[in-house]
Formats: sequence, C-alpha cells, structure tokens
Amino acid sequence: MSPETFWTGKLVLVTGGASFIGSSLVDQLLARGAKARVVDDLTSGRLENLREHLGNNTLEFFRADLREPGVAPAAMQGVDTVFHLAADHGGRGYVDLHQAGPASNFFLDGLVFAEALKAKVKKVVFASSGCVYPNFLQSDVKKELYLTEDLTKGPKDADNMYGWAKLMGELTLQAYHKEYGLGAASCRYFTVYGPRGVENHAVIAMIARAFTGRNPFEVWGDGTQIRNWTYIDDIVEGTILAGEKIGDGTAVNLGTMERIRVIDAVKMVLEFTGHKAEIKFRPDMPTGPLNRVADNTLAKRLLGWEPKVAFREGLKRTIDWYYKTKNREEVERVLVRMLTER
Repeated sequence: MSPETFWTGKLVLVTGGASFIGSSLVDQLLARGAKARVVDDLTSGRLENLREHLGNNTLEFFRADLREPGVAPAAMQGVDTVFHLAADHGGRGYVDLHQAGPASNFFLDGLVFAEALKAKVKKVVFASSGCVYPNFLQSDVKKELYLTEDLTKGPKDADNMYGWAKLMGELTLQAYHKEYGLGAASCRYFTVYGPRGVENHAVIAMIARAFTGRNPFEVWGDGTQIRNWTYIDDIVEGTILAGEKIGDGTAVNLGTMERIRVIDAVKMVLEFTGHKAEIKFRPDMPTGPLNRVADNTLAKRLLGWEPKVAFREGLKRTIDWYYKTKNREEVERVLVRMLTER
C-alpha cells in the first residue's frame, strides 16, 4: 500500500493531540486522508493549534483527562491506530524539579495500552524520549557520543521519573506485542523544536529571551552541553512512518546527528534576532545530561527516514514564526513560570 493511501479513511486516536507535537501530527495524518480523534485535557495543549480542523467532519475533539473513569475506553472505540503523546511533561526545568507529576505517566500509559488492547486497536505508536538513555553515558562533553537503541538494555539509568516512565512504557508495549499480538512502535524523540513550541523547552526559551529583550541573556549551565535539536516536521514524518512500518514494539531514535553546543545555539539566536546582550551562565540551574545526541541509523534502515531540516534552517523558521505570532506582554507574563513548569 502506498503512503498516499495507507491512512485513507482510517480512524486514528491522537492522545495529547492539541499539543505542539500532537497537533502537528494531526495536521499530517489528516493530510494523508485519515480521520482523527483527539483527546486532550488542555493542561499544556492549546485548542488554537487545531483551529483549522475544528468543525470539520474529519476531526473529533474531546476535552478530557484520559485517567478519568470511562474516558480511555470511549476514546478507543472504532480506532485503527493510537498515537499516544499525552503525558505529564515539560522542559528541562520541569523534568529535573518535578517528579510526582511525571510519575502519573506510569498510570496513564498503562491505562491507554490496556484499553487499546481491549478495544482491539491494531497498533499503538508511543511517543517516547531520549530521556530513556542511561545518564552515566552522557556526562562527558569531550566524547563524540551517539546513542544507539540497544544502550537501554542495561544497566538502566533513565533521566528522572519522566525518563523511567517512558522506558517502562516501551517495555510494556513490547510485552503486549509478544504476549497478545498488539501492534506497537516507540519513537524516541530528541529535543524537538519548531512552530507551536512552548517556552519551557530550550530553543523556544532562548527565542523568548531575545524577543523580550533580556539583558543579561541567561544560559542554564556553562553552555558546553551538547544536544541534537530536531525539527518538528522531521519528528512528525518519522512518527507516521513508524505507524506504517513497525509493529513489533521496536523503539527507534528520531533525532538528527548534528552535535550542537547550547552556547552555539544561543549565538545563532542572537545572530538571527539581532538582539545584543551580555551572556550570563547559570550553572546553578537544571542542565540535564551534558552530551545527548541520537544515532539515527536504525530509523534510516527500518523507516527510510532521515531528518531533512538542519538546525540553522529550522531555527530561522522557528524564530520567524515566534516573532510573527507572539505578543511581548504575554510572553513577559508567562516566561519565568514556564521555564520550570508545564
């Protein structure tokens, strides 16, 4: 079946579908001919992200918490594929400073998977994370490290409660496939950015600091931390391909292999925005692992996927979107809180 017809007429459930990544995924699934049902409690998602589809017969939207009685079973009825993106999550400040909220993901994920099985859903595609990888491997910025999927086999040392929940979600799906035949795939997202992103994630926070004229311009850590920020369009493409091509619970990295230091990303933001400011490092603030970059070889082999948008280009697009759509007064009002909250 060609990619153009694979999704035609299929009902897909996107949990957390009003979020940054979820809504972008809904856009592309609908463009491929699917019908979408979105369940989102709007604690971090925004209804405006789905505005162009609301009222169309191709999208059903339910504002609800999947953890509440009866919501998950109802959401699964008639569904072919579940894209499970709903989670208690945030940026680095949230992941480091809050453990109880992300711990609720153990319950949420288990409930979604169990109800999908009961409803005879054909496949669950799980939004996992680079946070599943062992922290002890990611502590040396001088090492040219690329994380391969097998590194989660042990010893395990996931990134905070959020990372442990994602890892357990992957393992649960693999068990469900092995014992019950549920189709499953897990996509390990690496530091996603792009239009509709929010200020609790690093790239958008950098742009927001420039947009609001911050001086000094604060950078958490010493700036040497290495990341591989991955543009939203590439993430969505890889997620959809996983839904088409993986069914045995295999987890794949979706990330670029660009190794970018935080300080270099900051300098690009200042260059593109024209904001001139003194850079102030904050080693007292959450920084996460010092060296996190994906190896995307497996995704290339299994999905025929590789990222198309280099960071420099994606950053320009994201800055253009942010400056065109944001209000300075509103950003000023939420920025400090968003850096450590949802």
